[in-house]
Amino acid sequence: MNTLISNVTIVTMNEKMDVLFGAYLGVEEGKISYLSKTAPEEKPQTIIDGTGMVLMPGLINCHTQLATTALRGYFDDFSSADALREQLKKEAKLDSRSAKAAALMGIAECLRFGITSVSDLYYYPDATAEAICESGIKGNVALSAYRFIDANEEFDFNTDEQCQELVRVTEKWNGFDEGRIKVDAGIYAEYTSNHPLWEGLVGYAAEQKLGFQLHLAETQDEVDSCLDRTGLGPGELLSCHGVFNLPATAVGCACLSEAERKMLGKKKATAVACPLTAAKKGQPATNVPDCVKAGMNVALGTGGALDAGNLDMFEVIRGVALANRAAAGDAAALPASAALMMATNCGARAQGREKTCGMIQVGMDADLILVDFSAPHLIPCHNVINTLAFSAKGGDVALTMVRGKILYQNGQFPTIDLRSVVEELTNYAITRLFTDEAQ
Repeated sequence: MNTLISNVTIVTMNEKMDVLFGAYLGVEEGKISYLSKTAPEEKPQTIIDGTGMVLMPGLINCHTQLATTALRGYFDDFSSADALREQLKKEAKLDSRSAKAAALMGIAECLRFGITSVSDLYYYPDATAEAICESGIKGNVALSAYRFIDANEEFDFNTDEQCQELVRVTEKWNGFDEGRIKVDAGIYAEYTSNHPLWEGLVGYAAEQKLGFQLHLAETQDEVDSCLDRTGLGPGELLSCHGVFNLPATAVGCACLSEAERKMLGKKKATAVACPLTAAKKGQPATNVPDCVKAGMNVALGTGGALDAGNLDMFEVIRGVALANRAAAGDAAALPASAALMMATNCGARAQGREKTCGMIQVGMDADLILVDFSAPHLIPCHNVINTLAFSAKGGDVALTMVRGKILYQNGQFPTIDLRSVVEELTNYAITRLFTDEAQ
């Protein structure tokens, strides 16, 4: 046995939501090899004392844009129109080197806050995949493709620049390190693209067995515009072109019709709720109970640091419960256990990783986090699950482990040279993005 975590409270996130007190968990070759309330007879190489700690599956952030870490906080007081205009100017200066530096900083933040896997939908997917590769975190990477030209103009997947970028990234990274990195196809949204692109991406993704990431029905204006142009809602329209025949992860889904939710439920699509980003933008929250009733999987995401302010998934867990309870006028509308499930088990399902992570059981990958319950805001603890959902913060995470490898522990990042990343982000990326003369 490589590692034993001893005398710890274990929140398994299994179907029964079992919580084990004073328990022991062993890790061997990156997998959970032992789980019991009694100590193993086998002597481990390393023992981690879990006294006063809660052990749970790592959190899964199903929507972010890691490279926007470089833009954190810059547009917060702009109007929506000014923010978009300025964001496009800054993004035009972005390059692979600055994207990688920002992505590494974002990953360090994720690990600090107990996130063991991310789904990234943005530009420069190769640079983001490099950062994921070096850090040891898991990730599903998608290029946020767009196509504004007339849908009737000629389109050729084999010559389209973004489609060929997807091909190159897929060939290089999809399945890397026994699936630690996966590549998905993706578009930003229905209103930034058109059916030749959708069909081209769907055909390639089906051939390569990729998932599909997108934003969907985040605002009523988006839905109304699609209805005016096509007579269909965005979910219906994209479905007509095969998008949801793939394992699809749709961010938002706040303004879907009931018929669209049922259709997406039958297709086993995932809705990703980003309650804090939505609230910050003045957008409606995802109606989690309605999506679940329709048969959809529902996972959670932070959005990028540009939109979210930070990548703390514990804030998101709390936020999704509060938003749905407030909307329903019912404190029982979304239980703490459901919010935690969305951040773990449901997130794994969204990423196509449900067979290897998202819960604690023998044979699963050792994607684990230790939360220090000695902090004043976590005392007393009458209910571990409720305390995790409503009181814990990302800063309470003491250890983050992926496949049995410690990636964060008590302020240290063994796989990331944080000082060098800060220097690269500050001296190169920030200078490039925020100096008028930079090209």
